[in-house]
Formats: sequence, structure tokens, C-alpha cells
Amino acid sequence: MIRSAICELLGIEYPVLQGGMAWIADGRLAAAVSNGGGLGIIAAGNAPADYVKEQIDIAKSLTGKPFGVNIMLMSPYADEVSELVIKEGVSVVTTGAGNPSKYIKDWLSAGIKVIPVVASVAMARLMTRLGASALIAEGGESGGHVGELTTMVLVPQVCQATSLPVIAAGGIADGRGLAAAFMLGACGVQMGTRFLSAAECSIHPRYKEKILSAKDLCTMVTGKRLGHPVRSLRTSFSREYLKAEYGGMPDEELEALATGALRLAVKEGDEARGCFLSGQIAALVNKEQPAQEIVREVVREAEPILLNASKWVK
Repeated sequence: MIRSAICELLGIEYPVLQGGMAWIADGRLAAAVSNGGGLGIIAAGNAPADYVKEQIDIAKSLTGKPFGVNIMLMSPYADEVSELVIKEGVSVVTTGAGNPSKYIKDWLSAGIKVIPVVASVAMARLMTRLGASALIAEGGESGGHVGELTTMVLVPQVCQATSLPVIAAGGIADGRGLAAAFMLGACGVQMGTRFLSAAECSIHPRYKEKILSAKDLCTMVTGKRLGHPVRSLRTSFSREYLKAEYGGMPDEELEALATGALRLAVKEGDEARGCFLSGQIAALVNKEQPAQEIVREVVREAEPILLNASKWVK
């Protein structure tokens, strides 16, 4: 059995977190992951507090185990969602797409475990100074908003720069990834793309099929020109967006082109206008399973790898 500091910190059975994927990670998926022994996370995304409250209520009705909420700090509703998680007694908050400095003190005072996603050593050091409970070091292999550094490069540097527990993310979908994360100094993993194949994941069937049939070179990054690079599957939409991005389209029109594209992919499976977020690891995701089975399979696969690691030392 694999246990680590993150299990003790969060009160979970296995060191596996589910990523807070906007429009995707709802209360049902989060509860299923938590019931499976990991930490399920509801994504607030760009949604108002009322929607997040509905998803928290759903999760509470389906599990008595800890779960978290991911707050996207670029959202216009970040302030009200920040207050909501305190009011609702949410166990864990993860953050992305910004700096959570102005919220951390209030969250910690409410007994919430605060785990920012960091993409650089500088941000890891800042979050450590501000009192974060742990850190998610997310490499650019991940889906959605991405940084410059890969997981292999980022995780050991973050581990070296902080005394906090570190969770590795980006390019992880099986037990090999979990074992590798431990070798890099992390004490757990966060997976997003792998959970797109969960039976409890409510994405459009066309989106799920795209993940299950993905190949190794299936993703691309767009949005660098606007300062918000995003990794998604290669589709007609992403290719056209890339052409527009470097073809002289004004910033305002480029932003309008992407508005609502994720929702169109998640809810309608619209290949022409939808943005299908995915990590580079999608080619290793090839079957639909209950979330509980995913969590336990990843841990089960990692155990013999870690037990046999000494075979390399003579």
C-alpha cells in the first residue's frame, strides 16, 4: 500500500488528486474520485458562486470524504467563490491561473488546506512564504493553461525550493507516472486527462472518444501571443485559431474567437468551434473506467515499480 505525507495532510487513502478542469470537474466526478480514495476536486472555472454551491451540494450528497474546489483566479467570480468555500467548509482549495496571495490568509484561518498550482520555482517560494499547505508543481505537458517548464524539470526544482509537500502534475496517467513522481521528490500526483475517461465524467461522448483514440502527437498549444497559452487536442478549431493568432488578427477578435470554445467542446462536442483541452499523455488513456477503478489501478501499478526500484543499484 502506498501512503505519503499528502495522504495524512488531506485525510485521503491514496496520493492521487483529480485535476480541477473547468466545465468538466463537477460534484459528481469529484465525489466519485474521493469515494475511490483520492481527492476529488470541483472546478469553479468562470462560473458564479451559485453554480459552485450546487456542485458542492452534489458532492456532499454523494460522499462523506474530503473533496476540494479549484478556483481559477482569472475568473470575475473569484472573490465570491473564495467566500463560498469558507462558508461551505470545503476541505481543500487548489488554485490556478493567477496568484492567490490575497485569499490565502482567510482560507487558512477557516481551516482550509490551500494548495496552489505553480509553474515556476519563484511562485513556489512565494506560496511557501505565504503559508500554503502544499504545492502542485504542474509541467507544460498538462492540458489547459500551461507554463514553460516540463514536469521532469519543474518538480525536482520545486521540491528543492520548498519544505512543503509537493504534488506532481502534467503528463501523468498511470502507475509509472506516480512512481516517477516519487523519484523526483513529490509525494503525490494530480491527474486531469486520465479522469476525462472516467465513467462519472460528464463530457460529451465525442470529447471522450477523442481522448480514448488520441495518439502521441495529438495536442498543440495556442494562446501564447495573448500571454495565456493553452494545450488542447489538434482539431480544426485549434488549427484555425493558431493561424489567426499569428496571422494578424487583432487581440480583441482573437479573444472573442476563443470565448465559449471549451463549453462547446464539453457540452456539445462541437469539433468546428470547440476547444478540447487535453494533456500530452492522452495517448495512454484508452479505456473508460469508474473513477474509483482509475485511482486504485494507478496505485496498484506503481507499487511493484517502487518495490523493485533497488534493482538498478548494484
